[in-house]
Amino acid sequence: MEEVKVLFKPEVEHFLNELIYILYKENYFSYLENAIDYKDKIIDFIEENISNFPYKNTPLPLYSLGSKYIFYNSNSRTTWYVFFENEDHQYLITYIANNHTEIAKLLKP
Repeated sequence: MEEVKVLFKPEVEHFLNELIYILYKENYFSYLENAIDYKDKIIDFIEENISNFPYKNTPLPLYSLGSKYIFYNSNSRTTWYVFFENEDHQYLITYIANNHTEIAKLLKP
């Protein structure tokens, strides 16, 4: 079995790192460590599941975000949409958004 390689666009890495501070600052988490764990769980899900989780084709109006996407339910209120491109066993994560954004209206979990 070939090794799966997952890369993140720099903008996605920046977003995920900023997410830690936003979640902590907005009091979604009482401790910074919990916000870090939350972000790590998103990354772990992507790296462990992107090659075998059933993906969906991105709707045409959002195609610039990535041609495919998968979703991750981090809790009962939040679903993360992970957009990507792939070739063979290499995946490039091109964008991440959650169901609290406008683009989520065009997506299906």
